Amino acid sequence: MFCTVAPAKGSPACAAQSQINATAFRRSLTLLAIKLLKRIRKPHGTVIFLSGKICVKYGHSPSLSEASTMQFVAKHTSIPVPRVYCAFVHRNRTYIVMERMHGQPIGAGWTKRSVESKAKLLGQLKQIVDEMRRIPPPEGTGVAHVNGGPLYDPRLPGTSKQFGPFDTIQDFHRHLRGGLEAHSQHKPEISELISLQDEPRSALVFTHGDLSSLNTLVSGDEIVGIIDWETAGWYPAYWEYTTAWNVNPQNQFWRDEVDLFLQPMPKELAMEKIRLEYFGDG
Repeated sequence: MFCTVAPAKGSPACAAQSQINATAFRRSLTLLAIKLLKRIRKPHGTVIFLSGKICVKYGHSPSLSEASTMQFVAKHTSIPVPRVYCAFVHRNRTYIVMERMHGQPIGAGWTKRSVESKAKLLGQLKQIVDEMRRIPPPEGTGVAHVNGGPLYDPRLPGTSKQFGPFDTIQDFHRHLRGGLEAHSQHKPEISELISLQDEPRSALVFTHGDLSSLNTLVSGDEIVGIIDWETAGWYPAYWEYTTAWNVNPQNQFWRDEVDLFLQPMPKELAMEKIRLEYFGDG
């Protein structure tokens, strides 16, 4: 293997961006392996498979915070996530060397599955979400990465895909609407959005942030992996639901399944639809 896991060092905010086992030897070996294998293997998006057991996620978009998130999930839950071997930044690119999880996206052949098969998988996914919900946020945590640092989400508007952390949910909502405060001259829909966002919210929960059919890997009737944790963090309870519901075109069918593994939140979904209409995605 390329490396073994080492604990993050430094303050909570800095830990989110800490390199993991990034010795000169491991960095060089990783970069050389990518250079050689790119000639004979086509990358799968931002991921290239180094062997049957190891892969690397790399590029300008991945963040080191995703590596620390996977370590966090592995430590606090039984959720199947890739084991992180090392993670580092080289020439403004992030490299995360991790376990290669074998399975197919849950959406592959979904329409051909039996009712019983679908129910088994959605039941497991609900248990996974319930397990995430049982992780208590550290005292004083606001809307933030699991280690208290900035969040990442390429779907949100703004010049930077990193944002926060926020002391309160209200601060987070203010960011989502571009800093607007209540005003009598706003359009009725924007006034409604601000009113809904300013309502009292329950405690923050640990959230994957992109539970699409593409990020759940299965083998037969068993979930064998949850991947792509870059958007995870401590969020209001509705965020998992609304991000899972607002899917990309190749994931449209998944909307019909979201209510079966996440608590339906129609009021918050309506709130998010207004936000998306007026303040848009990234």
